[in-house]
Amino acid sequence: MRSLDIASTGMQAQQTNVDVISNNIANMTTTGFKRQRAEFQDMIYQNMRRMGSDSSDAGTIVPAGAQLGLGVKTGSIYRINEQGNLQQTSNSLDIAIQGNGWIPVTLPSGEIAYTRDGTFGLSPAGQIVTADGYTVGPGITIPTNATSVTIDASGDVQVETAGSTTPATVGNLQLAAFPNDAGLSAMGNNLFQATVASGAAVLGTPAATGYGSLMQGYVESSNVNVVTEITSLISAQRAYQMNSQVITASDQMLQTLTSLK
Repeated sequence: MRSLDIASTGMQAQQTNVDVISNNIANMTTTGFKRQRAEFQDMIYQNMRRMGSDSSDAGTIVPAGAQLGLGVKTGSIYRINEQGNLQQTSNSLDIAIQGNGWIPVTLPSGEIAYTRDGTFGLSPAGQIVTADGYTVGPGITIPTNATSVTIDASGDVQVETAGSTTPATVGNLQLAAFPNDAGLSAMGNNLFQATVASGAAVLGTPAATGYGSLMQGYVESSNVNVVTEITSLISAQRAYQMNSQVITASDQMLQTLTSLK
């Protein structure tokens, strides 16, 4: 009975759906996290009677035919890159991106990764780094005698030092934009890598056309909506139960067949 296999694909699909939803809920307080959504596709069809075929020698045509679907499969799990709420931290090195863009980060291997998590600090050498100690952007160093740090909306990093009344610019933070943000590959630790699907990074100045602006002393919270995720979880659970009932009904039908004498 095909229904056993068809229902099993439905249960597997809903298990994937629940996995995605659970990951969203688990990261509801993760800084800069972007929620994901599973998309499904119907599987190949069997033609029991092909549409458009001849139904008689007189040239009559079958108008609809008979196709039987063989279940469902996972088409994609895409990331929804809508803006998360901005949360004030009062840390002068924290940065939130308001709008489009990713902050480049240099990994220990020399590769460039990208993040929306602007929870930054200083390394022992005075460089602005991520929570894991990875260098942010071009590698901006804050002088040890700096009394205050200011990061404006366009990414200019200015410091005031003891004995000086004029702020000095020590660097500029840039943002990276991609033709297809959904094509970025997640590495964990709030980092992403460019792929062929995302396209190459295009660096630009914050607050310029096509790039978001920076807000100092803020971080971007997760864009997970708990109410939406719980609603989706309930729908996935019901769909899973319905597919399991199909398997139960198919099994009972097979038992009826085997009991015939």
